[in-house]
Amino acid sequence: MHTLIAPLVVRAAEEGEELNPLLPHLVEIVLSLVVFGILFFAIKKFVVPNFEATYTERTKAIEGGLAAAETKQAEADAKLAELEKQLADARHEAARIREEAREQGAVIIAEMREQAQAEAGRIVEHGKTQIEAERQQAVTSLRAEVGSLATTLAGRIVGESLDDDARQSRVVERFLADLEAGTPGQN
Repeated sequence: MHTLIAPLVVRAAEEGEELNPLLPHLVEIVLSLVVFGILFFAIKKFVVPNFEATYTERTKAIEGGLAAAETKQAEADAKLAELEKQLADARHEAARIREEAREQGAVIIAEMREQAQAEAGRIVEHGKTQIEAERQQAVTSLRAEVGSLATTLAGRIVGESLDDDARQSRVVERFLADLEAGTPGQN
């Protein structure tokens, strides 16, 4: 382009025209318009469609990204609501289980108390039965010993032998009956 303008400037200078920087020559104006037109056409034909395509792609990508983000946000909100509901249900379930455990604990404690009382009652009853049996055994043992001592003593007092079992048994029974009545020796 420099090669086109230089001959025009040289020719204008040869003709003796004086160059006015404020008023360009007609050739310069036409040449500037042609170059501007070529540049305008080239930009419009090659550059602008690429810009438009890139702009459209970016717009679609941004809109798609926004739509995807809104969809993901909605899914996240739904998931959060579901998790909060599950957490609330889990808390209610835990409270119900704790309450059931307390009730079962109270029932178990009551049952254990009843069993302990029943066992204590059984032990006391067994003890009473054992004491009664031991008392009966002691009474029987004492009767036999007292009977033997009474027979020996009575034989010494009376002066005759009480070897007869029937007589000895009657004497012992009468003596013990008098002892139990609280009036020994009246018969």
